Amino acid sequence: MTNTAFNQHGVAETVTSHSGIRTILLWLESPMAPHPADELPSLRAQVKAWNEVGGSPQQRALALNGLYERSCTVVAALLPELTELTLPIPRKSRRLVRSVLDLLQMLADDTLAMAEEGARHDATDRNQAPDLALWRSLHAVAQQLMISHLIASPAPTGAWQQLHQTYARARDRRLEAAIPRGQSRKLQHIYHAAVLLGCAQPASLTAREVVFLAAYFERFAGQIETISAEAAATAPGSFWVDPTRDAPALPFSRKLAPSTAPLEYFSCARLGLLLKTQIAQLNAGTPAEEIGLPELASTPAGVGVLRRLAGRWSDFGKRRFHRRRQGYRTVLGTGIDGLWQLSKEGDSAAVELSSWMITNESPDGYAIRHVSGKIGTLSVGNVVAVRTGDEKNWQICMVRWAVSENPEDLELGLQILAPKAVAAILARPVEGEGTEHLRVLVLPEIPLLRTSQLLVVASGMLTQNNEKLVLVIEDENLVVREIKSIGIDEQTGSVDILSIEPDQRRL
Repeated sequence: MTNTAFNQHGVAETVTSHSGIRTILLWLESPMAPHPADELPSLRAQVKAWNEVGGSPQQRALALNGLYERSCTVVAALLPELTELTLPIPRKSRRLVRSVLDLLQMLADDTLAMAEEGARHDATDRNQAPDLALWRSLHAVAQQLMISHLIASPAPTGAWQQLHQTYARARDRRLEAAIPRGQSRKLQHIYHAAVLLGCAQPASLTAREVVFLAAYFERFAGQIETISAEAAATAPGSFWVDPTRDAPALPFSRKLAPSTAPLEYFSCARLGLLLKTQIAQLNAGTPAEEIGLPELASTPAGVGVLRRLAGRWSDFGKRRFHRRRQGYRTVLGTGIDGLWQLSKEGDSAAVELSSWMITNESPDGYAIRHVSGKIGTLSVGNVVAVRTGDEKNWQICMVRWAVSENPEDLELGLQILAPKAVAAILARPVEGEGTEHLRVLVLPEIPLLRTSQLLVVASGMLTQNNEKLVLVIEDENLVVREIKSIGIDEQTGSVDILSIEPDQRRL
């Protein structure tokens, strides 16, 4: 359909009506739905329609610009809700996540196509600029990967390969160092931040820790160092990337790089040194915001994840033990309170247990798959107890990683902390409030591995410098012990594990 119109000079012009693209532009002017999840269906429909309608290149670029910005607003509004999900993710929440991932995939594809079109026509319209289109495509794929990490799910098929190849396109056009108009970071920065999050072993992180590290790498991704293959073979914290494979960067010390592929190598050693400096500053009382760190860095959980990352990248060693495939059942209890009751009351404890299949084991841990029963309080970094067969004692373990491909499937990696635990009450003075009593676990010494006992307590309840700690252990006799913390063994979002020894001072 054509109409005749007059321009500002009174000259007649022929105008072609493209109702489809105009419908999208009008929709973009409408208010968003009250809840971001309610906005997703219509937003996805408009992005899908964008591929099927006509319009001038400028109109299409303007519409895609609006759709991209609106999508970013919706995804950002949904992130807090996704961060609070517990494992395994409920079916309804997985449908929501799948919808978000599909939206991001369409945007990644469409903005990449816009980059190709802009390059062919040497576009001057800022919405058609190749650097902006490539930046947005990289960012959409990086968001896809981060959201997959949030729910402990494998990355969408092809996502890593698309990230690598989109960045390769930017490098081919010498745009990797460009900061597109309206943005604050280089394309290279977007790519490196996504790669670093993959290097941080996201399956070993809680959702809050994933978001925390994503923000951290947005700030410090520039610390990554490109190195040679020869340097990567000997340097700690070195990784290699095969841009042709659908895989994240792989640590050189865990998997040797193929000699024939066109690989890229980089080191996290400098970033590891920065992490250690920042941890020292936080421990000295420097507020997180003063050194450019996200808010979580001010908490024991935040310091704990930074400490684990620094140690991992400073000396990324090989596995100590080989794994053996297995196929037998175990029973699992979760959380400090549940383990406290199991350690104190044994089989008579009123604790909900779940059944799991041990799929492989080594002297220091297990990989297990959920079979039946309610899981209870469970997250990466929490403590659990497992018992197999006719064993009397409950082994105390920490959840090191979690993978969930669907709502019915959950796999965990467990590290054995101790062959048993002693249930105790910890009395600690609270300024102005008398004495607080906490349920804690005492883990025994293990010859040749550690010479001190460990105290497992809920995260944030104690500090290394606590004065006057009293343990009360009720067994056949009542035992009262004065103890002091001699160091932090580990901190997670769920528990703090402290090395302890008898306190020779009197109360």
